[in-house]
Amino acid sequence: MGNGCKRGAGSDSMDRRRPQPDNLAGRRRTILGANSRSSAGTRALTNSRGAISLAAAALLLVAGASCAKDKPEAGNPSPTVTPSVTDTASPTPTSPSDEASAGATALLTRYYAVRNELRQDSTRPLSMLKTVAISTELTAQQTLFKRERDQGLHQTGETKVVELHVESVNLDNSDPRAGKVPTVQIDVCFDVSDVDVLDADGKSVVNPDRPDTGWIRYSVANYQWDIDPDGAWRVASSQDLERTPCDA
Repeated sequence: MGNGCKRGAGSDSMDRRRPQPDNLAGRRRTILGANSRSSAGTRALTNSRGAISLAAAALLLVAGASCAKDKPEAGNPSPTVTPSVTDTASPTPTSPSDEASAGATALLTRYYAVRNELRQDSTRPLSMLKTVAISTELTAQQTLFKRERDQGLHQTGETKVVELHVESVNLDNSDPRAGKVPTVQIDVCFDVSDVDVLDADGKSVVNPDRPDTGWIRYSVANYQWDIDPDGAWRVASSQDLERTPCDA
């Protein structure tokens, strides 16, 4: 029995020096649990930082894309907008009568320009009258200019057209030999307020009572209508009109 007690005592002593198997298992679980929590925390932190990095990268990509949209590419400059231009050209005639009126009006304006040139410069050939006059008007103007040049007269200043009105248009071209040709009748108010006629000594021969403005009715005819309906207009005749003077 004595040996049995000693063994029992020995057993108690060994129990105090070495932990029981159950206690060791508990401690391992505690350490493992702590390590697991530490690893999980580390993974959670790492995952959290990764998520933040991805979010930041996404924001940078969006910002970069926005900047790229705002700035034009170097190879593709922004297109230049060209302003529209409004066409201000005069409307073209829409009928034969309109075309005849336009041609006759242009010719009559040139008629006055030629007369001014011939009266201002006696060296200019009187044949220029044939480019603007025909028939009785051509004869009358040739006679007038020859007489003025024989007398040594010349003009200073210019006769100006103040008003011009188309009164009628007749496109009958049935008998050009008998004078039945397209004809436009035009009334013109002229202004001679700046015109003087001087003799060879430089003295004015103009009547002091001469009015500054007056009216004349012109017949502008086209004797070559069949071959040149636009450019063959000429002043065929003219007559003075008794009418209220126009404003110069």
